[in-house]
Amino acid sequence: MSLVDAGLRGSAVAILLLLALFHLREARGSSSRRNRVLFLLSAAGYVICSAPDFARADIPFGFALLSVSLGLPALLWTATAAIFDEAFAPSWRPGLAWAGLVVLGLWSIFDDRPVVSIAYYAASLFLIGLAASHALVGWRSELIDAGRRLRAPLALAATSFGGTIMIADFAWPGSTLSLPFSLINSIGLSMIAFSCALCGLRFAWDSPDVVAASPGGNARPDIAPGPARISLAVEKEETALSQALRELMEEQKLYRQQGLSIGDLGTRLGVPEYRLRRLINRRLGFRNFNSFVNGYRLAEARRALADPAQAKVPILTIALDAGFQSLAPFNRAFKGATGTTPSDYRRRCLSQSSCDSA
Repeated sequence: MSLVDAGLRGSAVAILLLLALFHLREARGSSSRRNRVLFLLSAAGYVICSAPDFARADIPFGFALLSVSLGLPALLWTATAAIFDEAFAPSWRPGLAWAGLVVLGLWSIFDDRPVVSIAYYAASLFLIGLAASHALVGWRSELIDAGRRLRAPLALAATSFGGTIMIADFAWPGSTLSLPFSLINSIGLSMIAFSCALCGLRFAWDSPDVVAASPGGNARPDIAPGPARISLAVEKEETALSQALRELMEEQKLYRQQGLSIGDLGTRLGVPEYRLRRLINRRLGFRNFNSFVNGYRLAEARRALADPAQAKVPILTIALDAGFQSLAPFNRAFKGATGTTPSDYRRRCLSQSSCDSA
């Protein structure tokens, strides 16, 4: 292994471990941060295990790192889902996917049958594809400008790079452990790790509120959060826009429209998309456009489920009428918002004299 390769890998490992340590400090009570810690540690293990001449399976420490790194695609999927999918909830399934991938990866190493290797790479690429899909969906619905610029592209870069390495390693076994692929791999890994650090942990992954930018790219301090910093004219504009938006959603029930986008709402209201994003995020408190729309859809669904006159209406019909495209995403969103399933919610409400269906 060349000095350049060793230096790049060493810096990438150091950055990944520092990022993991940062998230570990705040991981208590946050499944999303715990997922990121596991992913970052697994990524650090992969950086070491993919180095040329590393005795991956010959020493206990190397075997442990190898086992952890083999499950990296599953952890990438879990971490990306936790970041971009607000309906994501911790369960045994991601852990089972990780364990299954590790077992399959170890099996492929000690069994030279091609079918085992094909199964491992196919499963890995499938999980990487799921991670990329979460990032793409989150990119479209993200309301925070900084998050749209940095978080999703960074996730897509990581998934694209991971998929490319998987394909190369499958097509040319052992190629990623020798020059020039090893050096290319170390350059890519160090660039991704450095990009995460450069963006800043809270800035790139948690996307806190920042001062929005005008279409020309200049900061607009007059619209920063805080009543003392918002001019009266801007406050009036925001209030009028908020009322017009509420009318569209509550009176015209625009949330029932399939495929509704923030661009559609901006066209209806006659305002630039960036202003509407800022309003929904900062004034109304939603991080994600999907969560904003689903709030109206779920409110209608709860009212329908609690209505004795609609006790015989199928739950699927209620979900579709409220604007959901199918039953599965409705069930996930409903349970994420209420902590219970639609059928249990209906049963509880109809068995009581009153129910909170707001």
